Parts: sequence; C-alpha cells; structure tokens
Amino acid sequence: MSSSSSRLRLIALLTAGLACLSAGIALALPAAAVPTSAGVVINEIESDDGKNPDWIELVNTSSAPVDISGWILKDDDDSRTDAVPAGTTLAPGAFYVFTAPAMSFGLGKADAARLFRPDGATLVDSYTWTAHATVTYGRCPDGVGGFSQTTTATRGASNACGAATPTPTPTPSPTSAVPPSGAVVVNEVESNGGDPDDWFELFNTTNAAIDLTGYEVRDDGDASDHRYDLPSGSILPARGFLVVQKSVGSAPGFPFGLGSADKVRLFAPDRTTLVAEAAWAAHAATTLGRCPDGTGGLRETAAATKGAANACGVPVAINEVESNGGSPDDWIELVNRSNAQISVAGLVVTDSEITKNRYTIPAGTTIAAKGHLVLEKAAFGFGLGGADAVHLFDSDGVTELDATSWTAHAATTWGRCPDATGSFGETVESTPGSVNACTADAPTAEVWPGGASVRVLDAKNEYPDANLSGLDVADGALWAVENGRGRLHRIVPQGDGWVQAAGWADGKALHYPNGSGRVDAEAVTVVGDAVYVGSERDNDNNKVSRPAVLRYQPSTSASELVATAEWNLAADLPGLGANAGIEGLTWISDAWLTAREFVDATTGAAYVPTRYPGHGDGLFFVGVEGTAAVYAYALAADGGFSRIATIPSPFPIVAEVQFSGDRLWIVCDDACDGRIATFEITPPSAGTAGGTFRQTHLYARPAQTANVANEGFAIGDTCVDGVAETFYADDARTDGFSLRSGTIACTAGSSTPTPQPTPQPTPTVTPTSAPTPLPSPPLAPTAGATTPVSPAASALTGANRGGLSGPASALPGQTVTITVPAALPGQTVDIWMFSTPVHLGAATVTAAHTVSAALPLTASAGVHRLVVTDAAGAVLGWTEITVSASALASTGSDAQSLPTLVMFALIALLAGLGALHRRRRLRRVGEISPAALSDGQGVSP
Repeated sequence: MSSSSSRLRLIALLTAGLACLSAGIALALPAAAVPTSAGVVINEIESDDGKNPDWIELVNTSSAPVDISGWILKDDDDSRTDAVPAGTTLAPGAFYVFTAPAMSFGLGKADAARLFRPDGATLVDSYTWTAHATVTYGRCPDGVGGFSQTTTATRGASNACGAATPTPTPTPSPTSAVPPSGAVVVNEVESNGGDPDDWFELFNTTNAAIDLTGYEVRDDGDASDHRYDLPSGSILPARGFLVVQKSVGSAPGFPFGLGSADKVRLFAPDRTTLVAEAAWAAHAATTLGRCPDGTGGLRETAAATKGAANACGVPVAINEVESNGGSPDDWIELVNRSNAQISVAGLVVTDSEITKNRYTIPAGTTIAAKGHLVLEKAAFGFGLGGADAVHLFDSDGVTELDATSWTAHAATTWGRCPDATGSFGETVESTPGSVNACTADAPTAEVWPGGASVRVLDAKNEYPDANLSGLDVADGALWAVENGRGRLHRIVPQGDGWVQAAGWADGKALHYPNGSGRVDAEAVTVVGDAVYVGSERDNDNNKVSRPAVLRYQPSTSASELVATAEWNLAADLPGLGANAGIEGLTWISDAWLTAREFVDATTGAAYVPTRYPGHGDGLFFVGVEGTAAVYAYALAADGGFSRIATIPSPFPIVAEVQFSGDRLWIVCDDACDGRIATFEITPPSAGTAGGTFRQTHLYARPAQTANVANEGFAIGDTCVDGVAETFYADDARTDGFSLRSGTIACTAGSSTPTPQPTPQPTPTVTPTSAPTPLPSPPLAPTAGATTPVSPAASALTGANRGGLSGPASALPGQTVTITVPAALPGQTVDIWMFSTPVHLGAATVTAAHTVSAALPLTASAGVHRLVVTDAAGAVLGWTEITVSASALASTGSDAQSLPTLVMFALIALLAGLGALHRRRRLRRVGEISPAALSDGQGVSP
C-alpha cells in the first residue's frame, strides 16, 4: 500500500469514527482494569446537624461485596487516622455511615470529606464544600451522580434529590385535562443565576397528580425563542413540586434567562389558556417564593429550597460579632438579606447557653432592605466569651434561623465574608452597622472612564418585536442584530437620535447559505464591505446548538439576506446548550497581533500568520456565553477554522466582545451588574506571560445608569474633543427602549492600515459537514514567557489547602475546573500538578472563583495534587485528584468526558486538512486615553 493511500484510508477511518461519535454511537476501547475499590464512593455528607454528630455515608456501586475494613476517612486535615472498624463489608448497593465514636472529628462550613485506602495515602474519593448544606450534600442519583444539596437527610438510605429537570416519577392516573384555576401555581423562582442557573418551581395545590406534558413556558416575551414546551413525563405530583430548569450545557430546559423585572407564565397546550403566572420587579437575594406554599403572595425567601417547601422564615442572619470588648462593649450585628424592610421584633438571640442567656428583640424593631442592625451588650445583657456562640431563633424561641460559633476571640471581629452571604471568619476591621470588611472581597470595579449617564437613542417601542443584541460601529453607522426574529439592522444618526437607514425599515431577515432557517443572531462585526454575524442556533430548530459565524453582503437591496459563507464551530465547542453559544464577535489584524508578539496556543510560540494559508489578514475573536471565554479563530473560505487562543473572562458569562483603542473589551450584562473588562497584550520580551491577552481593568457601568440587559456594546469610530460615543443594546427593551448611548474618554489615534479586500470563496462552497479544527486544549505556558517558579512539595500543608475543590478523579488530557476561594475574580494565577511539579499554565479567575486547566496526556495513573499559586508564587490552595486509566474509575465526572477525549484525539490527527481564508480591515476609534484608564477618575470610592 502506498503511503498516500495509507493516509487516505486512515483519514477515512478517523472520519468514520467522528461520525459515530457525533451520532451518539460509542466506540469500543480497550478497557483498563478497574480496582475493586472503584465501586465504593462517598454518597452523602452531614456537616451541620446541630443536634447529632456529623457523618459521612459510603455506598458500594459495584456488583460485588467490598471489604472496607481499615479504610481511612479524613476531613481537610491530613493528620486524621480514623478508620472503618474491622469486619466491615459492603454488599452491592449497600450503605455505610461513618460517624462517632469511630469518627473523632467534626466537619466544618468550609471543609472536605476524603476516603482513603488503609495506607492512608491512596485516595479513593473526595468532596469539598465552602458552606454548610441547607440539609446535606449527596450524590444525585446515588453513587454515580454529582454532588448537590438534598431535600432530606437520608442517613444509610437512598438520597432524596430535588427534581433537576421536569422528569419526576409519574403517579397513578394523572389528569391531562386543563386544571382548574389555582390548581397549578408558580411557587418559587430563581432569576439571578442559581445552581446551576435560573429555574422556577411549580406546586400542585390539589390531591391529584397533573400531567403537564406539552404545556408551554414563557417569560414576559412572546417571541419563539422565549417559549419552551415541557417534555413528556412532566408530572406534577399531588401536593408536590416540579422544578423547571434553564438549559445548561447539553441538558434540557428553557432556552431563555429570567430578568430582574420579568415573569414566568405557564400556558396550556393550546398556547392560549394561561394556567399559572408569577411576576416580579427585581431579583431576590435568595429566591422569590410563595409563603405559605401554593397560596401566599410571592416574597423573598430565607433560602433557596429547590423542589421542596419554601423557607418562609425571616430573611435575616447573624452577620458580625464583637466578642472581646469593642466600642462600647460586645455586640452582635444582624443583616437583612432581602430587598424590603423587615420586622425582627420578637426574634430571640442567645449565646452558647441557649436556655440561660436569652434576649428578645423589642417590638417595633425593623431592618431596612439590605440593612444592618447592631445589638449591644447593654441591651442583651450577657457577655460573649473567647470560645462561644451566637444563636438566632424565630419568635417562637425554638426555630433556629442562624448560628455561628468560634474557639477564640477574633483579633478584629468575627463576620461573614462576603457580607450577608459568606461563611464566618476574621474580618479586616470592625464595621458595626455596615458592610463587612473582608480580605477575600472581589476587586472593586473602577469608575467608568467616561460620562456617568446614558441617553435613549430610539423612539419608545420602535423595535416592538426586537431583542436587539450585538452591536458594531462602522463608517458612522450602527449595525445591530436581533436574535428572536433573526434580523440585521443598519441604524444612522438623525438629529438627537438614531433611526433605521433608508431601505432598512424593520431590518433584514438573515438566512443560512442554502437560504433556509432563521438565524439566532447575537453578535455582529463589520469587515470592509461584509458583515459577519455570530449565531447560537437556527431558531427554526431551536433545541439544537449551532454556534456559527456567518458572512453577509449587506449592499444588496433585497429585504432578506442569505449568508455567503458559514463557519460552524460546534465541533470545537462540544456540549454547548442551544442558548449558550456565540454572544460576541470582533476582529483584530495580523499586523497588530504580530507587532505585539501574540502567542499561538497551538504551537506555544509566536503567532505566524502564514501557518494558516488563505485565512485573510486577521483573526476573529468569538465570545461564548456558555464557556464564559473568548476564542481567537483563523477562518478559511471553505468553512474550516483553527483556534489560535483561548481568553478566559472574569465573568460567569460573556455578552459582547469589542476591539477598540488597542484593547479587547469583554462585556457582561445584568448578570454581572453591567461590568466590562479590558484586556491587553504585553510582548513576551517585556516579561512574564507576555504574548497573551491579560486583564488590565474592570469597569463598573456608568454610575447613573440602571442595571439592564445590555447584550450589545460598541465604541464609536471617531474621537471629538477627547470624547468618543459608546452604544448599548438592551435585549430586555427596558421601559420600551432598546438603544442607549454614553461616552468614554479618548485621544485622537493614528490611522491604521486597511487590509486587502476579503477574497471571495467559490460560490458553490456551502459547508455541509462539521469542519476539522486543529486541536484546541486550554492554553499551555507560552514559549518565550518566563515560567513561574513552582512551590516546594514541602510547602503543601493542611494549613494552606485553602478550601480548594475540584473533581475527585479525571483522565489524562481531561480539562478540570477548580474552585479557588482564596483567589480574586480577575486575578491571574498559575496551576500546577504534583508530585513532580508540572506547570499546567496560567489562568484568569472567574467571578465564580474558578479556573480550568488540562491534565497532561502523559499523566500517570494514581493520586496527584493540583496546586494554585498567585503571581508571587504563594500557595492559594491545593487538593488531591486521582488520575485514572479508565473512565469507569472517574466517579461523579461528566459522562461524556470519554467520547469527548476520543473525539479530541481524532480531531488532533485530522487537523490541518482545511485551508483557512478570511480578510478584514482593522477598525479602531483612536486610542482610548491612558489617563482615563489609570488616573484617579478610574478608582471607585
């Protein structure tokens, strides 16, 4: 067989393998031996019973008995040696509860449960948390699922799991007729990004189950992408609950988010009959729920209780304690977690002697919304000791609302960090009656370097059916895309406002290259005479992810536009939810990137444009909502692409991306209080981590503006008298308006080179199959950059674990996400794997205090440690992870990780088959004023 023939057959074989994977067909791989212990895992954890000792439950998920005699359980302290008693054997499916007296330690608010073999070193399983569960932490389903909060403690029995998706167990003979008024109610709502995202809960007020299959869910909008049909098997049990979850990743759920002022509406299958509704005017600090369940009004709850009875207690908590004679003496501070004033009259406060030292808060005492109340020793009458506690009870004197304890006086005070919601620890300073001072507070956003207000640009309800999203400015015109109906708008200035250009009334409908579909347009950027649109999906098939960049020629007079090219990035972004795809799109020239020694992550060396023939003279930077990251791509005329870099954002989502003034602007919407971060490149020759985009600023929204759903942001292309105009697109059309503008300080910049015209592809090119991208692992240390010094293994002690948490096990090459409580959002950290230290790369900490890294493909099987350090090399925390040779040994991991890795390997072998081609000119406003970005006006009070 000739070498060329061999290559062709290999490619055919690998392509077939990819086709099998995309169709959900499992490839048979050689199975590694699974140790007998692989079936025994931690299943449920009680860390805060208050009355009984803490406990850890194990379960045997294998089909054979397992002798666990002598196995050791530890919390986050490596010195623990508590062992399972001799003669303990777990039958298949059996549970074992480890507790006192065999368990000599308690479990803390920020702690871990770890299971080891009798040698005390071989880690079998672990779970780490940063706050007590409301009830317990447990795997859902038992033994194999990930950990989540349970609805009921089930010591030694199957876990009680709240409904994560609307697929509860049907009860006998549910009614399918439209239920009478009041039978189904919206009972609880999480509208501000819960676990894992927005959700709402339905409650059945009747004594018979109700079948809600085919019922339609909407928020306050009626567009097709704001509708969701409940799937088959959506049974609402008698007097029971059904949780409906927003789609996350590839999981089913409603495709839209819930806003700060929004609704949840449930319609019968006829799409007309309104069955249940709930409306609110602002996000809750916890959730919005009916009190009592099913019949009461919607109000802020004391805590989220997904799939269970609402927590209708007073939303008040102990927030800060002075136990060592403050000014004027000991005091206790309470905080109102809700957005409304509450009465705390009659609540009872005690120290550790709950029957002896009791203080009832006087009649008429209230706490303002989000406010604080200080109770002084002169009022409550007892002192607080060096090892003591504070308990807060409801007005019945029995129901405990909150409690905290300490073992020694704090040098300052004992308080929650962050204020009102975090766990207790020593504060930076005493702050009675105000927000706690915390070392771990997120960095304060800087004042917006421009005007403090914005003005409305459009007439009220000028876009009555539009959900305007992405924006871009080019040649004095504003381009906007609409996601619901899939339209492109060209908007021009007229007097004090902006109106739709002649020939563009109501925009132009967007279609895919074959003329079909309704593009869910979320992002837009202009390249010469072409407009590029970023899309999440085809709204005519809105349950399927289709993250694509499409090119249009807008000069045509037609009322509908058909794409002249499409780059479907789905193969490079597996597992994205249908409504979690592309939200931002911009372009940067090769000349600008190479002048700053931009690093190509696929080679670890300086970016060489000629390595990607035919891609044009620049890269597209794509912001993806579901991964909260921005990706740099070289796009080819045949629909192929290569990922060049990955830029993690400091936000939980990315809503928009722009390039202006030599900076990459990454935007978050109302989910992040309207913040915007800037990123810049430092050449490798200038020092550590050069050649990559690094965060330089984090800006608050203009001070006098509301927190609205700004999914579009652009900076004007002219600088006049030191000011450039900024533009915002409000996807929620707050108060009936979609477009607003503000200002930003600037200085006139030099002209930038205009790229050559974008070559046109052969007209018949229409991608019909998945492109073949180059492999795109998380960024590795860049060539030419100074590699940070690793910490010594001896420096990793129980004292500096730092509450770090991550998966208990993973496969070589798998990307893992680590939670680092001690790191600040936006901070750059380094990630290591021990025992032999391997630098996994640098990462930017997200708003959720997480970072991600890929394990080396050469990582040996066994227990390793993941370590995170700051820029100075100080250890922020570490945790263990078991690297397994088999997916079966990876308990609690993503069930799709193995096929994803196989696909990754296949793609890596197929890489480089596509020619890459696309050109665009560099657009920039002049330089954004350095003074505006760095002087005193950029510091928040």
